[in-house]
Amino acid sequence: MELSSFYKLLGKYKYVIIIIVLATITASYFLVKNLPDEYVSHTQIATGIVDASRHLLDNTTGPTAQSDQVSREFSNLMEIIKLKKLIDQVSYQLIIHDLGSTTPFRKLNHQFKDLSPAAVQHALVVFKSKLQNSEPLSLYNKDENGLNELLISMHYDERSLRKNLDIARDEESDFISVSFTSENPQLSAFAVNTLCKEFIDYYTVNIKRNESNAVSFLSNLLEEKRNAFNQKKEELQQYKIKNGILNLDEQSKSIFAQILAYTDKKLQNEKDIASYEGAVKSINGRFDPKDRKYIESTLSQYNQNITNTNEQLHTLNDEYVHSGFNPKYKPMLDSLQKQIVDQLYNSSDKYIVNPLVAKDDLVRQKMTLEVSRDLAIYGQQSIDRELRDLNAKFARLVPFDATVKTYEFDIDIAGKEYLDVLGKYNATNLQSNFSIKLMQVEPATPDVAQPTKKMLLIILSGLISLFLCVLVLFILFYLDDSVKEPAGLVSKTQLPLLGSLNLIKGPRPDLKKLWDVENRNKMQQFKELLRSVRFEIDQELKGEKVLAITSIGVGEGKTLIATSLAYAYSAINKKVLLIDGNFNNPSITRNVQPTLFVEDYFRSNAYVERDNSKINVLGNRGSDITLLEINDEKYIHNEFEQLKLRYDIILIDLPPLEALNGSKEWILFANKTVAVFEANRSISGSSKQHIEYLKSLHNKFAGWVLNKATITVSSKRSKG
Repeated sequence: MELSSFYKLLGKYKYVIIIIVLATITASYFLVKNLPDEYVSHTQIATGIVDASRHLLDNTTGPTAQSDQVSREFSNLMEIIKLKKLIDQVSYQLIIHDLGSTTPFRKLNHQFKDLSPAAVQHALVVFKSKLQNSEPLSLYNKDENGLNELLISMHYDERSLRKNLDIARDEESDFISVSFTSENPQLSAFAVNTLCKEFIDYYTVNIKRNESNAVSFLSNLLEEKRNAFNQKKEELQQYKIKNGILNLDEQSKSIFAQILAYTDKKLQNEKDIASYEGAVKSINGRFDPKDRKYIESTLSQYNQNITNTNEQLHTLNDEYVHSGFNPKYKPMLDSLQKQIVDQLYNSSDKYIVNPLVAKDDLVRQKMTLEVSRDLAIYGQQSIDRELRDLNAKFARLVPFDATVKTYEFDIDIAGKEYLDVLGKYNATNLQSNFSIKLMQVEPATPDVAQPTKKMLLIILSGLISLFLCVLVLFILFYLDDSVKEPAGLVSKTQLPLLGSLNLIKGPRPDLKKLWDVENRNKMQQFKELLRSVRFEIDQELKGEKVLAITSIGVGEGKTLIATSLAYAYSAINKKVLLIDGNFNNPSITRNVQPTLFVEDYFRSNAYVERDNSKINVLGNRGSDITLLEINDEKYIHNEFEQLKLRYDIILIDLPPLEALNGSKEWILFANKTVAVFEANRSISGSSKQHIEYLKSLHNKFAGWVLNKATITVSSKRSKG
């Protein structure tokens, strides 16, 4: 696809485009010349959202934190202004003004201009009632539906007002801009001021009501959370009183410390018992039975005293352990131990001289160790008993601890809930006292008419119509797959091109009169292009003489080209034989009326008469027959060899390739084949098989001739 072709298409339809654009501009002029002037009234509403002096007590800590909510708050405010309820309030006040004033903003529509005073009064009563109660008109009510039609006819309905209403935030400022456009400056100012007043009233009433409801709700919720928190604390207190729990953590720590202390003493006592047993056993091994007997008989009295003192020491030691190692027992224990030591020394002093006196010291040590062992054994029982008591006390504290922790966990949750609600209550209460207060900065006033846009609309309509025309032509050009230029034919078929012939305008030319004198000027360009095609064909023939001329489909102009080539070759003093090989449509035969026919010549070898003309024609009778049905291939080939001797060039007008073997049989005897393709035709799917056939001819195919092309100069020969 080439843009040059598209430019040619635009040039072809340029007058149509100009007419459409001018018609559009003219229509636009008459449509917009009576448009009324537009008056815009403008006002601003101060919101206080980004006013830093209004947010000193807010929870926000900086500009960034505050700006997170700014966009959302402005959006909410602008959407509230656009509520149907508020627009309806403006509609009611506008229609009430027009119905009850001698200088209405708009005159009643022709449909309602004949309303009676009673009907007008009834309408005023209904509209005032709706205005006071902030109610919409019910379209299911016949009377109110008629009043709604009145609003629509006056363009005071919600949809019409919204079209002319503009609401936006002024950049990053604290103001919301409200504008209204109409044909009446008083109407524009009235609509803007009324809408702002209704909006501020609605917002103030509803916001205050919502804030009051929120504070009341949080107050009730705060009271519930406080009661729940106090109830949980009371339950824990009663449980501790009932079970005698003062400080569970301190009690458990104290008992656990005592258990650790007694456990350490038990381990130490077990170690002492083991050591005492080992020492006594070692001393017993050193004594002879006779020596022990002697010593026992001598020291029985002293031993009895020592035993009594030892029992007293055991008893006192049990009391000392049982009392939790009370310090008051310590002097008594020390006194008894000293008494036992003195008795042991007395026993040693009363010892009778004996040969075994060397073991006296061992006996004394043994008795001391036995006393210490017995003390440790008796003390072990007391320690075990105390450990059992302490473990029992500690185990008893475990369920108490679990229950207390459950109560404390509930109290902690209740406390957090109470603090959360308290924080929200304080924030909401503070915000309700410092909530933003909307204020109309200044009332809207009637303004001068806006600059007219009529000329802009006219120019815009012309540009749009021009763009649409070009767009439609481009779409048609893009969807058009037909071949218009030689390069397109070569690109689509990948076959060489011999040249192009222009379209001969007017009725279909008569082949007999095509080259007469009166047609010379008409045929001049055609002749020039034909000479170029003739030259290219000669270059392809390279001395050969038989040229077959065919086409893909019917009506592409191959017969005209075959006849024209015959004339072109005769013009350079060539002896030409033109054979009409199209048995289905023998156009050449009908126009020329020859005396010799193909059926006769290739059957009987009839002599082709020579005359003074440079072109001889071999026609056909148009019967249902093919070339090879007239005679066999060898015979026909020999006849063509004879014809080559008589003529300088033999042109065969073949049937189209759609005739299948009708044209292929003739191509067997041709030296070169030329295919004619009509411009502005598309290459359909069925045509591709014929193109593949032409490719299979290889060097036997000379090339295409593009016929009926729109060109001004001759096409140069190109290869695909």
